[in-house]
Amino acid sequence: MAAQTARVGVIGCGWWSTYTHIPGLRDNPDAELVALADRDPERLATAAEVYGVHRGYADYQEMLEREALDGVVVAVSHAAHYEVAKAALERGLHVLLEKPMVLRAEHGRELVALAQAKGRELIVGYPWNYTAIARRAREAVQRGRLGEIQLVSSLFASMVIEFYRGNPEAYRPVFNYPVTGPGQVYANPQASGGGQGHLQVTHAAGLLFFVSGLRARRVSAEMERYDLPVDLVDAISVRFDNGAVGTLASTGNIGVGDGGQHELRVYGSQGYLLLDMIAGTLAIRQHDGTVEQLGPLPEDERYPRFATAQNLVDVILGRADNGSPGEVGLRTVELLDAAYRSAEQQGQPVQLADS
Repeated sequence: MAAQTARVGVIGCGWWSTYTHIPGLRDNPDAELVALADRDPERLATAAEVYGVHRGYADYQEMLEREALDGVVVAVSHAAHYEVAKAALERGLHVLLEKPMVLRAEHGRELVALAQAKGRELIVGYPWNYTAIARRAREAVQRGRLGEIQLVSSLFASMVIEFYRGNPEAYRPVFNYPVTGPGQVYANPQASGGGQGHLQVTHAAGLLFFVSGLRARRVSAEMERYDLPVDLVDAISVRFDNGAVGTLASTGNIGVGDGGQHELRVYGSQGYLLLDMIAGTLAIRQHDGTVEQLGPLPEDERYPRFATAQNLVDVILGRADNGSPGEVGLRTVELLDAAYRSAEQQGQPVQLADS
């Protein structure tokens, strides 16, 4: 008999987890939020009190050993993703792993293979992949409506520069942190692995690979930190496995409160599509004159931040497929790993985490 509720634990009680995953699970009638884990005792205690979770652990391994769980959310610092997700998968749990999936391509390949071997789903935290417009764009590509993909162009501009300066309080009016802000983690390359690439380009690349189904074959990147400890502006050039070419351009330097831009354009031999994730619109134009337009989506559907945890619950209960599969995360990690290494090899001022 199928389980009636999904028993879920959350590892990491930082700002995104307490802003998104924990409240999303708490308010889901089909989920039981069993326990929280965080090595910071004050953060753990505050999150447990605010959300009424009665069991908390300073050691996530102890939580995995003692609690009867169906799945976990992993929302720790980027550099710790691999270790924690691997431990959860080894215990036979479904895993929602926040983006960026991991920092090294070999670690991503290992996690995808481990999930397959265990018969468990590895969901990567890309909310945009759950929108109606992204799913429709993916379907159009899979059905061959664009023909063979030849060119891909991605632009993502976002308001994250103060995170890289170690000034998360600048965003309190925007996010109204219910428990805690992110602290200094995004300004620390050893914890974050990098700046704009791992925090923001990962979103754009995750959408690109989700929609297109492509895989990067050769990558070259230009990055600039300016006065920051991590990269702020990235320009990545890609040759894909089918011979197509593409670019991903991104900056984190727009004003606090500015909604920014997130656009994906895919051009094929028989047509093209234009995705505007901020406006919530999709246009598909084929050479035979066929035109399809979708959106604008309602504002609350343009970035469904609770969708990833909802998907974890639905996967556990056997009523949905993985909406943001580990393979998409892996292709994104392969791109970003190569991009950071390319920038470093060219002597650009970026820092890489050791992990």
